[in-house]
Amino acid sequence: MKRILNFGSLNTDYVYQVDHILQGGETIQSESRTVFPGGKGLNQSIALVRAGLSVCHAGLIGTDGEHLRDLLNQNGVDTSLIETRDMPGGHTVIQVSREAQNAILLFGGSNGAVDEAYADRVLAQFGAGDILLLQNEISALPYILEKAHARGMEIWLNPSPMNENALKCNLSLVSVFVLNEVEGEQLTGTKIPTAILDKLLQKYPHAAAVLTLGSKGAWYAKEDKRAFAPAELVRAVDTTAAGDTFTGYFMRGMLDGLSPKKSLTLAAKAAAIAVSRPGAAPSIPLYAEVTSERN
Repeated sequence: MKRILNFGSLNTDYVYQVDHILQGGETIQSESRTVFPGGKGLNQSIALVRAGLSVCHAGLIGTDGEHLRDLLNQNGVDTSLIETRDMPGGHTVIQVSREAQNAILLFGGSNGAVDEAYADRVLAQFGAGDILLLQNEISALPYILEKAHARGMEIWLNPSPMNENALKCNLSLVSVFVLNEVEGEQLTGTKIPTAILDKLLQKYPHAAAVLTLGSKGAWYAKEDKRAFAPAELVRAVDTTAAGDTFTGYFMRGMLDGLSPKKSLTLAAKAAAIAVSRPGAAPSIPLYAEVTSERN
């Protein structure tokens, strides 16, 4: 049976409610501040377990991050491979506007201390056919990708945030790309969703691609196959964990043997519930909520 390893970030999110996202040189008063556990890695691990999958999380916390390990444990994530470093952990400063749009400033902290030796210890526990989920909020990403591929793992990559670290990776080793339209444009040079998919698969013909478009829905593409699912229309409160929720539930659908379209629809329902709630990890719904008749 395939095992899932999520090798990803562990952050504390400082979320500020604001009238609008700040512009350069502008100062405004925030309406409130709330502190949440977060990080794309942590959020996606919680999304996976709340979708009903088993996942092992690898990553580094700082001396201020034990609450993040505790949260993962409480949610049923295997944290046996998480290690602590004598340094500050990662954190984010997140603005959330009245329109529920967000802007995120990321401080890597201990997430940037992932090195080859630690990666080797983690990957030694996994082998051919296992799934590796990666985001771009930790160091040593190119090395991890190469070594995981050499071990025969199936690699899912969410290249967020898109930067030089992601572009240093041998992306031809990726099995499934999960990305939004901004990251898609950065990788392909076009804003048109269908063209993003076409260009991505022309460059990486052995991969599948999932392209999320927020309120405009999501696409799946592999070889000559295409599938689309519209977004669920809800009143958004906080979109911070929408993409992470989508990723976890899309993987659940595909591992269950659902068609790409049905997997996209399942993921869209889960993401719609998440954006209707405040916070990142706390907003992610349970599988029973997503599949209930009410939804």
